[in-house]
Amino acid sequence: MAHGIFYVLDGLTEQQQQQFFCQQIAQLWRDHKSVRVWCASQTAAEQLDESLWRFPADSFVPHNLVGEGPPQGAPVELCWPQAPASPRRAAVVVNLMDDLPPWQGARLIIDHVPEIEPQRQAARERYKHYRQHGIGLKTIPAADLILSKTD
Repeated sequence: MAHGIFYVLDGLTEQQQQQFFCQQIAQLWRDHKSVRVWCASQTAAEQLDESLWRFPADSFVPHNLVGEGPPQGAPVELCWPQAPASPRRAAVVVNLMDDLPPWQGARLIIDHVPEIEPQRQAARERYKHYRQHGIGLKTIPAADLILSKTD
């Protein structure tokens, strides 16, 4: 059965959020080898792509924007709603959109809870949807994880 984690982003700047999700994606790739990241737009996917390329060399994450790289895709694939995503399944789906991503077949779903209310309400709706489909969910404040790494 799949499970999911919602990271609450309260108190984090956009830069901290980007860094946090880069770290999460790197760890998810090391643990699961197959990650599909759904970004809100192509611009957001390109920004995440740049952030992942700037990651330290010892934390390299083999990734590409959807449609780039090897024909079968990279282990970490960055997508957006209008992207020509392949039907292949990923072990992990990371959702950085306000809408539901294609998540069927994933063993782990990573989602986010923004601070801004309309986006926060969208996160509540996604949470309800996953729960209605039998996904076991937990919620974690992202700031707690960031603080624990700097202690």
